[in-house]
Amino acid sequence: MKYSAIALDLDGTLLNSKKEISKRNKETIMKAAKAGAKIILASGRPVPGIMKIAHALRLEEIGGYILAYNGGMIIDCKTKEVIRRQTISPDYYHAIVHAAHKHGVTALTYDSQGIITDDENQEYVKLEAKINNIPITQVFHLNEAAALEPPVKFLIVGEHNALKKAQTDLNEKLKGEVEVFFSEPFFLEVTPRGIEKASSLDLLLNEIGIDKKHLMACGDGFNDIPMMRYAGLAVAMENAQDETKEWADFVAPSNDNDGVAVAIEKYVL
Repeated sequence: MKYSAIALDLDGTLLNSKKEISKRNKETIMKAAKAGAKIILASGRPVPGIMKIAHALRLEEIGGYILAYNGGMIIDCKTKEVIRRQTISPDYYHAIVHAAHKHGVTALTYDSQGIITDDENQEYVKLEAKINNIPITQVFHLNEAAALEPPVKFLIVGEHNALKKAQTDLNEKLKGEVEVFFSEPFFLEVTPRGIEKASSLDLLLNEIGIDKKHLMACGDGFNDIPMMRYAGLAVAMENAQDETKEWADFVAPSNDNDGVAVAIEKYVL
C-alpha cells in the first residue's frame, strides 16, 4: 500500500454541505481502514465536534486518530490515549481577547462541554456551535474564564477585513509566541506556537512509525495547506480555496460529490 495513512479535513472535505458523511465516503474509508490504512481526522474543530464523526466511522473499533484544534490535541480512537494536549499560555489570553474587542470581532474558546465566549449572539459564534453541534456558554470576562481550564485554541470570528487587522495586531504584540492563521475567511485561529496540521501529523506519524511519503492528505481550506505541503500526496477538493488547490497533486470532485472516496479509490485501494 503506497499510501498507508490518510489525513482528512472535515468541513468542506469529508463532510458534504449538509455536514454529513456520504454513504460512499463512509464505506470507502472503512474499506481502506480494514485494508490497513491509518485514518486521521485532522481538523480545526474541538474534540466534541470530531468525536461523533469518528464514531460514525467506527474508528474506536477499526482504529484511527483524531487530530483536533489543528493538532493541539491528538487522540488514539481505539485506546483513548491522549498523545498530545498542548495549551495556550494564560499570559496571552488578555491580548487575544483585547485584539478582538479592538477591531469589533468576537473571540471564543472551548471548555470540556462546548464554546465559551463573551458574545453568545454573534452570528459566527452561533455558526461554530452549529457546525460542531455543541452548546455556547456566555461569560463576562473571557480571558478569566479561559484560565480556569487552559484551552488548546482560541477562535476569533467576524468579517474578514476586521479579522486581518486583529491578526496583524496579534502578530506584532505576541511576536510569534502563538500561531495566528485563517481556516475560513471568517474564522481566525489562534493556537500554541508550532501547532498546525503538518507539525502535528509529523509527531503522530513518528509515533506510529509511518513515513510522510506514505501519507495522503485531503483538504479544502487555508489551514490544510501545511499538511498538503507535508504529505506524500496532496489532494484538494474541487470546492477548495484557489490557494489550496495550488498545492494539490490531485483535485478530486467536490465534498458534495464524494471527492474523498474518489481519491482513496484512486490512490489507496
